[in-house]
Amino acid sequence: MNKAIKYRLYPTTEQITFFMKTFGCCRKVWNLMLADRISCYEQSGTKLNNTPAMYKEAYPYLREVDSLALANVQLNLNAAYNNFYRDKKIGFPKFKSAKHSHRSYTTNNQKGSVALCDKAIKLPKLGAVKAKLHRMPKVDWKLKSVTVSMESDGKFYASVLFEYEDTTITVPVSDKAIGLDYKSDGLYTDSNGIVGTNHKYYRESHKRLAKAQRKLARMIESNIAGYRTGPKGGRVPIYRKPLSECKNIIKQKLEIAKISRHIANQRLDNLHKKSTEIANLYDVVCVEDLDMKAMSNKGFGNGKATLDNGYGMFLNMLEYKLFDRGKHFIKIDKWFPSSQQCNCCGNRQKLALSARTYICPFCGTVIDRDYNAAINIKNEGLRLLKAS
Repeated sequence: MNKAIKYRLYPTTEQITFFMKTFGCCRKVWNLMLADRISCYEQSGTKLNNTPAMYKEAYPYLREVDSLALANVQLNLNAAYNNFYRDKKIGFPKFKSAKHSHRSYTTNNQKGSVALCDKAIKLPKLGAVKAKLHRMPKVDWKLKSVTVSMESDGKFYASVLFEYEDTTITVPVSDKAIGLDYKSDGLYTDSNGIVGTNHKYYRESHKRLAKAQRKLARMIESNIAGYRTGPKGGRVPIYRKPLSECKNIIKQKLEIAKISRHIANQRLDNLHKKSTEIANLYDVVCVEDLDMKAMSNKGFGNGKATLDNGYGMFLNMLEYKLFDRGKHFIKIDKWFPSSQQCNCCGNRQKLALSARTYICPFCGTVIDRDYNAAINIKNEGLRLLKAS
């Protein structure tokens, strides 16, 4: 089994320079390898098996960074190709932009080249980097690799991957079971009638974020000297000074990134607390296998609220936390009529999305729609668990 622990890094100026150089070299190698593979396929119809070592002579600065970081770029590109040929919906690998691509690199542990030290993490070609080691691995865990990343707000993190033998004992099925039904204005409603949380962190910080974005837009607009016709006929702004050299614009972009990161951290903190609470209290958790991406489209009209909830992340957290405790996480089919079926008599009737109360014409049950669905999800999940 594998498990990763994410640590906050506090690199020096020289270490930050090395990180940025490694990010750029990884992006460069990805683009070079992808371009050559596309060119080879167009000319001969065959797949080119190129490696990062083939480009070090033409680009000597590639020798200055960790070679294993470049080797992992090749593995990632091979995986992207395999995923595309396996399922065309995934899409063909794309070139990485210097402005918008995620800044990270992965290196492997070879004979102690990566290690957790006293208040630091040892990295190849860099030595010890100061870190906040808030959690230490168990003695029998084996360090495999580390992924160094930089977030949009300028903070650095190291995700350290460990390998260990799974010795978890499965908890027997008990009456400590709960069903969860997704609720747009409360994250979830459980089979006890309790609503998860009413926080909407994006909406709570929306005014502050919008104000910062308007300020940035005015800064950029004041830097425009005129417009020219672009290659596709559109208007392209001509800047008095390159945006990368405008210190105030850079500062404002960082301020926006900090606000966005604060919203994400608030959401993650809340989801971790709720998922840990449920994983500690119950032995069986039953949920619906929902497609959250489909639910956030324009057809439902509540995409912003759906994404602000983070219900998909919440289910992922629940799954691995229950697995670590040897407990049961049951997903029922998304087409199961949980909201249309009476939890008392089993009668089914179609309900519009606007109908928030379930009224059964046969047994006379009057119950909240989401509460009724959560009870049905729990009953169906227990049935599937006992049948397996």
